[in-house]
Amino acid sequence: MKKLTFILALGMFLSLFLGCSGSKPGGGFNLFSVQQDKELGLQVKQQIESDRAQFPILPEASNREAYQIIRTMTNEILNSGKVHYRDEFVWEVKIIDDDQTLNAFCTPGGYIYVYTGLIKFLEKEDELAGVMGHEIAHADQRHSTRQMTKMYGISVLIDALAGNRQALGQITAGLINLKFSRSHETEADTYSVEYLGNTNFNCAGAAGFFEKMMGQGGAPPEFMSTHPSSENRVQNIRAQAAGKGCRATDKADQSRYQRLKSLL
Repeated sequence: MKKLTFILALGMFLSLFLGCSGSKPGGGFNLFSVQQDKELGLQVKQQIESDRAQFPILPEASNREAYQIIRTMTNEILNSGKVHYRDEFVWEVKIIDDDQTLNAFCTPGGYIYVYTGLIKFLEKEDELAGVMGHEIAHADQRHSTRQMTKMYGISVLIDALAGNRQALGQITAGLINLKFSRSHETEADTYSVEYLGNTNFNCAGAAGFFEKMMGQGGAPPEFMSTHPSSENRVQNIRAQAAGKGCRATDKADQSRYQRLKSLL
């Protein structure tokens, strides 16, 4: 009983202490520390990569060039000077070999997963860079753990951090299928523009993604389906890009992206 009381008291203290970081990226009510973001991300990575049936990770040994291209793209975004946790988080990228899924996600701590279906669906490197910037922003702004703080009770979070497999499985499923709030989606769009503004990518690349989705007559995939609407997001992204003086034309060499698609 004393141990339970201590854990609950500790949780209440953490919720008050860690939640008072409003001036920092990821500020707001969050039961997780930055170190716990990293620990949880590693646990989720291990669970994802042990489930080959659901997450068929593309083997790196036979796909070195494809991994080199996508990691070079990722590093160009990370080295923009705008990613707050650039040096604290891992920022590891893996490709999931699933042509039927238009998806990408990033765990706490910076473990990034991109589906081959999304890569093949998009036409330009800037569009994928915009999506990746958006996903990096979710981790960098600590949206996942902020959202999970609202979704799960403190006992589940403590159990997950302690390595309880049932609690970790619940958290992992929640992370992969997490629907962010409207404010978090808008914030991730904003930071995607911010990150790409210091690269050779068109900083409105995420708008290109939404425009392609609307041109196909389809709804955006689950990982970007939260309101505001695609039309509003395109307008907001392009307005922010114009305000920062970003060029409207594509700046990246698209031949690299066509090479990536041909390798998958």
